[in-house]
Amino acid sequence: MNMKKIVVAGGGVLGSQIALQSAFCGFDVTIWLRSEGSIERAQPKLLRLKEIYLNTLEAMKTKPAAYCRGFSCESELSADKINELKQKVEDAYDSITLTTSYEEAGNDADLIIEAIAEDPKQKIAFYQELAKHIPEKTIIATNSSTMLPSAFAQYTERPEKYLALHFANEIWRNNTAEIMGHPDTGQEYYDAVCEFAENINMIPLKLKKEQPGYILNSMLVPFLSAAEALYADGVADFETIDKTWMLATGAPLGPFRILDVVGLTTAYNIGMMNPKASDPDTIEGKVAAMLKEKIDAGKTGINSGEGFYKY
Repeated sequence: MNMKKIVVAGGGVLGSQIALQSAFCGFDVTIWLRSEGSIERAQPKLLRLKEIYLNTLEAMKTKPAAYCRGFSCESELSADKINELKQKVEDAYDSITLTTSYEEAGNDADLIIEAIAEDPKQKIAFYQELAKHIPEKTIIATNSSTMLPSAFAQYTERPEKYLALHFANEIWRNNTAEIMGHPDTGQEYYDAVCEFAENINMIPLKLKKEQPGYILNSMLVPFLSAAEALYADGVADFETIDKTWMLATGAPLGPFRILDVVGLTTAYNIGMMNPKASDPDTIEGKVAAMLKEKIDAGKTGINSGEGFYKY
């Protein structure tokens, strides 16, 4: 399937990354956003990502360890080739269209990647309105971190062309794409999304059945939840929890650094899916209150300049 126009719905932490990476790899990219305010918030994310791409590519000229798989399958690149890739970054950044119009976004779209909040009501409302504005050919993929595509397929009005496409954070470096269908997903559309993933320099990780959290988050979410519980329950401060994990395992980041990268709003929305999170006397409720306090203060993670840590 020859895809050209890619639409990313949502300009958050991963939405902005998916958009820039897709444009970098030569696709015509539009980001659909809910409001003009959302556009204003997405623009600095894209600018920050552009600078990360450019600075990382420049570092690759002298530091082999700076190499990122999402830029090229070749780990050893000449300075001239790296300069060509830097120009591709500039061109990609300039080419991305941001819009609040369903009609503009949906017109002639080959693939729409939904990356909006982890809120079932918002996703359903989005799919129901989107269905009015897209051609028959359009495939829809959700980047939901924890929800199953079968829960939303009926609202898209094209369940056979609907599936999940989940990215790890920092996709230019951690270039994985978990691809998960539901029982009614057509094989040709599953295969087309796998091909798209390869075309944006990702490694397709094919799931054989639906699994909440896919492979990665089935392991990551319990890990982060355990760290949040230790902190919210007063067992240790977050710096000590991170230090413990890093020293004991050799990991480069502790759970609270990872939470800052993921974004505290995403972590909060995932936590609130547990009914216990509404009870302030439970540990789940304490975690939710702790995250909500930071979110309300604008400390939502690395993209805002501060989460658990300052950046």
